[in-house]
Amino acid sequence: MSPLHGSFRRGARLGVDVGDVRIGVAVSDRDGVLATPVETVAAGARALGQLAALADEHEVIEVVLGLPRSLSGSDGPAATKARAFGALLAARVAPIPVRLVDERMSTVSAQRALREAALGERGRTGAKRRKVVDQAAAVIILQTALDAERTSGAAPGEIVAGQAAAPPAVQHRNREVW
Repeated sequence: MSPLHGSFRRGARLGVDVGDVRIGVAVSDRDGVLATPVETVAAGARALGQLAALADEHEVIEVVLGLPRSLSGSDGPAATKARAFGALLAARVAPIPVRLVDERMSTVSAQRALREAALGERGRTGAKRRKVVDQAAAVIILQTALDAERTSGAAPGEIVAGQAAAPPAVQHRNREVW
């Protein structure tokens, strides 16, 4: 166990890899040890509602949204889109905070891991493979954020502009989640 474990915020988190066509979703356990894939949501008019429903269903303390920065670390067009989506999602899931975390290379890492495990190739059509890759990318984004917080003792990334930092407890269906 890490010496900083006492400062790690307990509670499930939702990991999101947003794309123009699909949105990969992952969730962590309440102890923040392991991120697992949940589903792939179609991008579009219903996506925000589906993500809000998943956040409520899994009683998350925050949403971790991948921020696709360029290799130099600057924001390009994809990061600008992710920030805009993050602002919309934050308004939809409030008071649950949405945190933007650097996701450079998450999709590439997910594709490589699936290829090496041969899960992305056998018996899956191109569309099914892409859904799995989106979920795997969401897992990588979330797991990286969990590991960074556990190691540093500080929440990674940045809260979406206009949101307050995470409240001590978040209300879910008339009960508090710590």
